[in-house]
Amino acid sequence: MMIDWNSLISTLAPELWLAFAGITAVTVGAIWKEDFTRWSYTAGALTLFVASVLSLLFYQGGDALDDLVRTSPFVNLAKCLGFGFAGITILMAKGYLEREKVSRYEYPILIVFASLGMGVMLSAADLMVLYLGIEILSLSSYVLAAFNRRNEFSSEAGLKYFVLGALASGILIYGASLVYGFTGSTRFIDIAQAPVDIGFQFGMVLMITGLAFKISAAPMHVWTPDVYQGAPTPVVTFFATAPKLIGVVLFTNVMFTVFGAAYEDWRLVVAIIAGLSMLVGAFGALMQTNLKRLLGYASIANVGYALVAVAAGPNYGGPAVLLFMTVYAVASLGLFGVVSSMRHRDRMVEDISELSGLIKKHTSLALALTVLLVSVSGFPLAVGFVGKILILEAALMADLIPLVIILILSSVVAFGYYLKLIFIVWVKEDEGTKIFEKPDSVVLVTIYATAFLCITLFLFSGWLQSVTQVAITG
Repeated sequence: MMIDWNSLISTLAPELWLAFAGITAVTVGAIWKEDFTRWSYTAGALTLFVASVLSLLFYQGGDALDDLVRTSPFVNLAKCLGFGFAGITILMAKGYLEREKVSRYEYPILIVFASLGMGVMLSAADLMVLYLGIEILSLSSYVLAAFNRRNEFSSEAGLKYFVLGALASGILIYGASLVYGFTGSTRFIDIAQAPVDIGFQFGMVLMITGLAFKISAAPMHVWTPDVYQGAPTPVVTFFATAPKLIGVVLFTNVMFTVFGAAYEDWRLVVAIIAGLSMLVGAFGALMQTNLKRLLGYASIANVGYALVAVAAGPNYGGPAVLLFMTVYAVASLGLFGVVSSMRHRDRMVEDISELSGLIKKHTSLALALTVLLVSVSGFPLAVGFVGKILILEAALMADLIPLVIILILSSVVAFGYYLKLIFIVWVKEDEGTKIFEKPDSVVLVTIYATAFLCITLFLFSGWLQSVTQVAITG
């Protein structure tokens, strides 16, 4: 097969760049070793920012490698956002890892390769390419979760993530093999046109199960709270933003393009997963005192909200998914920036009670945190509320009344734990023994910038809706 380089570049320019940069960084790191660590974070972030720009330069997308890979405006917009978020998390991580004495040049390289996996799986137009991309991301993520190998909680998080992730990958590939066996092809375009029989349905449900694990949807969510609590905070910042956004977009893309003809067959399955995710996430977060664990459960609930739009089908749900997950990723970037700033006497503190009196000690930080919490909670007159309204509209038009009821219920419960955090920040008296150390400048800028962006996105929510709508329609 002759390679059409023009088509390949227009389709996979960001991935080709990330692969080249990642392999080059591994070579340079092997030669320079610790001397490379000092500027590897800047190099890694710039690499991802370039990949983000390339996604916009080739925004219209295309297909290549005999239709093994295919991109569209919807996919490239998600790539642009995902690579950008990943680059910011690298810059945020440097100070934290240096204080914890675990700063190594391998960290930004792992983020680059994880981002390569994100790009490949989003560009996939074939089951084998899809699995390749998922595994590139997964293997990098397992190592990242256990990056602080001297910390028993980080090692435990990495081990749990690896064991459960391997199980989910097995389920996913078994489902893909069934789909291939009953359709006779691994190409998405052929699968979309294949007749839906019982074997096809079994394979489809198994693939949905495997993909649901990757986005931490209930009941395949069991790894999420432990990994969020145990993994280093910069790693969790990455998990909660770029892979979360890309994973949900991938799930949406697969369901709408590959299994679109079988919508009536998978609609109930996705609806059940969405309902369970909203309930498990909301009520699970309500009982948490560890801030990272609370945000882990909250992420499960937010994935549930996005899956409501997926269950509503391609005619209603696509723009709502992309808008909602973008807003969630922006707010999560700032929230985990606050978590990484919670440090006292050379140790990290993660209990929500440590936020007490923050309004007096760091007024501007407390204001930014409040804006982020209000935004991610979906409170009225916040950008998160716009995302939830779009999801509710999609669910109502698709006649998913039970999911509408569950979404409203879980949102009310979510107000409980988000407002509890705001109460602690603004009202609860400080004991006078805990003082936040001055956050890194990059982290502080990120917190303020994401809070400002949440306000801006609300004011220009109409423009944001039009961008996502255009991306979906191509």
